[in-house]
Amino acid sequence: MSEFDPLLRELDRWGEAGRSATWWWRDDDAAQPSLALDQLLHLSDAPLALAVVPAATDEALAARLAPIPQVAVLQHGYAHQNHAGTKEKKIELGPQRPAQIVIGELATGKLRLEQLFSAKALPVLVPPWNRIAPALVPVLPELGYRGLSQFAPRARAKPVRGLVQSNCHLDLIDWQSRRFIGAEAAISALVKHLALRYAGAASQPDVAGEPSGVMSHHAVHHKEAWAFLERLLAVLTAHQAAPALSAVEVFAL
Repeated sequence: MSEFDPLLRELDRWGEAGRSATWWWRDDDAAQPSLALDQLLHLSDAPLALAVVPAATDEALAARLAPIPQVAVLQHGYAHQNHAGTKEKKIELGPQRPAQIVIGELATGKLRLEQLFSAKALPVLVPPWNRIAPALVPVLPELGYRGLSQFAPRARAKPVRGLVQSNCHLDLIDWQSRRFIGAEAAISALVKHLALRYAGAASQPDVAGEPSGVMSHHAVHHKEAWAFLERLLAVLTAHQAAPALSAVEVFAL
């Protein structure tokens, strides 16, 4: 029995029903070229959405990514700096600071990525720690964003006019231990979201239509996470019922 059997059975179910179990791949916290980033880029030819921290990146990363057509750049907040109190969950884009300061940073970061990465930079915001103050979301289209990506099944495909939300549903890292969550837990999370989508096809189009998101964090991967991610990508890309989507497709850009 293969560890991937539960996932393969779920994908087979989609295929037998003539449905496509679409998925996409997002990697967070990119800033500079590194051996870990090189390892990530060599794992698969699947489309990769790299969430880049604007304040921490420069021309070196732009040059590294330029010749790789399957990599798109998303905006990972501004500086990935926590502004929450000691008893609050970490957040950069929260209510702790005046909204105009947060908005100004986002606009600065967006322009920086566009200047560095040109067409690779997509108008999609990935909030650090997957958190953003709800009051900021309606402002995002005014700043030029057309996509928002967090974690867990989305409530609506378009939280506000002009903005498509598509989240991730599998995080390979247990952030308490900063270690790989394990193959069983990882596969279970992905199968759970696929099953949720399958069941919601008739009654919950926003849920059913959300591609299943795989989230990695190359900078903190140990060998177990690397080995699993490589196997997972191979399984997904080999299955006819599981087409990989680029970020451009995910956010209808």
